Amino acid sequence: MLELELVPERSLGTEHWEFVLGMHFSQSVAIIQSQVGVIRGVQVLYSDVNPLAVDIVINMPQDGIRLIFDPVAQRLKIIEVYNMKLVKLKYCGAWFNSPEVPPSIEQVEHSFGATHPGLYDSERQMFALNFRGLSFYFPIDSKFEPGYAHGLGSLQFPNGASPVVSRTTIYHGAHHSQTNSSDGAVIGVTAPELPLSCYYSHLYLSRCDVLRDRHRTTGIRLHLYTEGATRTLEPARKGLTRCIIFGERCQDVARALGAPSRVFYKAEDKMRIHSPQARRRHYAAKSDYFFNYFTLGLDVLFDARTQKVKKLVLHTNYPGHYNFNMYHRCEFHLPVPPERSASDKLIDVSPPPVVVSAYSRWEQVAGALRPAERPVVLNRASSTNTTNPFGSTFCYGYQDIIFEVCQSFLLYTHYNQRRALVLSILCFRAEWSRV
Repeated sequence: MLELELVPERSLGTEHWEFVLGMHFSQSVAIIQSQVGVIRGVQVLYSDVNPLAVDIVINMPQDGIRLIFDPVAQRLKIIEVYNMKLVKLKYCGAWFNSPEVPPSIEQVEHSFGATHPGLYDSERQMFALNFRGLSFYFPIDSKFEPGYAHGLGSLQFPNGASPVVSRTTIYHGAHHSQTNSSDGAVIGVTAPELPLSCYYSHLYLSRCDVLRDRHRTTGIRLHLYTEGATRTLEPARKGLTRCIIFGERCQDVARALGAPSRVFYKAEDKMRIHSPQARRRHYAAKSDYFFNYFTLGLDVLFDARTQKVKKLVLHTNYPGHYNFNMYHRCEFHLPVPPERSASDKLIDVSPPPVVVSAYSRWEQVAGALRPAERPVVLNRASSTNTTNPFGSTFCYGYQDIIFEVCQSFLLYTHYNQRRALVLSILCFRAEWSRV
């Protein structure tokens, strides 16, 4: 049984690890992975139909804990203990929930003090006692409903019949206006910003602007933030801007972004066969290599011969993708001018650029840009596990960009309409523009 310290409006954990509101999904998974054998039977729940509207949930049924993440920001917004019998909880060093100390009304008031009168949900027959950043839920029989106006403590229960807490939630803010929509999203609760305690001296991305010169990508501009210090040496968020341009050396990239999270050497290039120069160019025995920046959602590929940037990969980190949880989502903005039609050329009118982001639907992008009709099918499989449970993705080429797309189906009343999300963006040097 887990023995955890509860901090209202902040966290749940031990002196060695803790789940903190605002922490990224991947950081929570890293904690769970470090506690193998202690935390068991973990489930990850998400919607493959509407991943931007339905919360991502990490469920720990053997410990009675549920972590709820915002589907867009992918940061922790609610910590819920839904089975109080499976975990021991303390506050300020004193136990208020354990086999020896049941979380009764009197125990909660003794541990956390007085608060405003709670709210009664007649449909669920549940009484909610709210503190700042913390709520306790008590099951109350409907016959006690007329007497709850002066608070839960004012109700008179028979001896031994005083209700105990059935569920506890930790959240950010003074009030908890949680309601569940029909599609499974938690409405009225927002995830806080990434707390300084979760920075771990890494760089994080606010926005990525893809730099374009007409029909050619020149590089990216990254708006970053990390942990800095004030004049009083207190930790504080520090913003900075860096640019990565095609043709820069690996030393320039390392100077701008710091050491990568990992360096990956390509053993082979399965996309090379689609290049018109594949049979004419002589490739050295050296391997091209990536700088992987996981917290930026970015990969930078360097040419083995010149040591210069030749490819940028921007990840959207959607649940159900093969690389989900490896990267943070890259908040990119890619303005792409569509090809001019014959009528536009006659009147000399340039259509406005199409802005592609991490949340773009592929049918909207494809309708405006008209990319290659036949995609390249990409089926990932690791060397240790040759199966990919998430299926294949599709790569569409346009100018010097490749869009990796995941297909999904939305079921409507009378028909199936195919929808797709952009999973990653690959920008190449000019000589690779027709991959």
